[in-house]
This record gives sequence, C-alpha cells and structure tokens, in this order.
Amino acid sequence: MSNDPSAARPILEEDLHAFVDDALDASRRREVQAYLDLHPDAARDVAAHAAHRQELRALLAPISDEPVPPALNLQRLVGERRARERRPWGMAAAVLLALGVGGGAGWSLRGGRPSADAGIVAVAREATASYDVYASDLQRPVEMGPTQRAELVSWVSARLGRQVAVPDLAASGYRFIGGRLVATEHGPAGLFMYDDPQGTRLALLVRPMAVEKNTPMMEHIDGRFAGYAWADQGLGYGVVGTRRAESLHALADEMRRQIGVDLKG
Repeated sequence: MSNDPSAARPILEEDLHAFVDDALDASRRREVQAYLDLHPDAARDVAAHAAHRQELRALLAPISDEPVPPALNLQRLVGERRARERRPWGMAAAVLLALGVGGGAGWSLRGGRPSADAGIVAVAREATASYDVYASDLQRPVEMGPTQRAELVSWVSARLGRQVAVPDLAASGYRFIGGRLVATEHGPAGLFMYDDPQGTRLALLVRPMAVEKNTPMMEHIDGRFAGYAWADQGLGYGVVGTRRAESLHALADEMRRQIGVDLKG
C-alpha cells in the first residue's frame, strides 16, 4: 500500500496486518489509525481483513476448545519414552508430530492421521472466502496491478517461501488485473485476479501445503461460487469465480498447464 509521506515512519503492509491483529503498541496504533483516517481505500482494505479474520475465528471456534487428542498428549509421550529407548526415532517422530500442530488452525492431526480439512478442501474454501472479499471490491481488488507483475511474483514467492507463477489467460478472454497477499487458516497465500470484458472476475489462490501435496483437480461449489482446486509439488491452488463450475474447468486446466511449464521449465 502507498505510504503516508506525513508520517514519522512509513505505514507498511505489516503495520496494517498488525493493526488488524491488535499487535501494535499504543503509539504505533495511533499512527496507523491516523493513516487510515486519511486513506479511505486502505481503511476499506483493513476492514475487509478484519471481517475475514472474524470469519476465520468463527469457523475455528468449534475446535478451539477441544482437548488435546490422546495421541498428542505430551505427558503420555514422555511416559512412553522408556519403551521407545531402543527406537529413539519413534520418540522424535512423536514430538515432531506434536510440535507441528498449530493451535490457531485447530488440531491438524486426529487419531494420528492428517485432517482432510488441512488439505485441498481447505484450499478450495480459502480461495472462495478470499474471492468473496476481494472480487467484489470495485475500488481496490488487488494490491499490485498488472504493470507490477514481476514485483508481485517476487513478493508473493518470498512470503510463501516457494516460487510461484502467474498464468496468462489473455487467449481465454481474461486479462490479469493484479494480485495481493491474503491471510488464510493455514498461513499466507497469494491471490491473483483476472476479469473478462464483461467485468466477471476470476481468482487464483496459491499457498504451500502441509498435507496432500500432490492432489488431482477437484471441483468445488459453494453457493454462488464455483471452481477447482488441486495441489502439485507442495503448492495448493484454488481457482474460483461466479460462472458454472463446468465452464471454469478449461480455464483451471490451462492455469495448471501454464504453472507446470513455468515452474518446471
């Protein structure tokens, strides 16, 4: 986002996210609030982020108070240590299993197995939620426009820790209008936006996968939204729009093809 030249320190994207997370000290929070008062577009973005955060909290509320699954109880793991002394890797695997579970995203392991909700189904849901928030924004649906494509790819790749690619859908009648970073239940993701001559928007979400790292394309429909999701080499992808799912299939296939060529070529 653009900085306020009158501010003592520039207001950065990180400041806006910290503002939403209530993670700023009182002085910096006042500076950010003053910036938002002068920049209504940024204020709308922050409000959208806050609404998205509340949606995630509501979604995760049913599991936030769940007891630790027996398989992940550290006291139990320590108690079984002696039985595993002849197989030290067993204890190490159990501890890594326990430490690898993020409390904010709910238990990703139930009964010793990865939850399907952390996989491709979650990518589809997160793509739909992000599309719902940003595709309807007529003023600022993206953070960086088409002229900043290379910078956008570099930014998103750095934040995700993986190289990403942005497909070109011009031959399919969709122009690239830009992208941004978004928050999901499972960490940051890149969101790339397209539209057709009628103004119908299409989005591609990409994020790293902890589970289901290579998954065939699946269709998903959520109310008035539809699309396809898949995973390849540890990155999950979700394509979503307002057209019927079958009409989006060819676009999703073309995106997957181009991404494969760009990242493997």
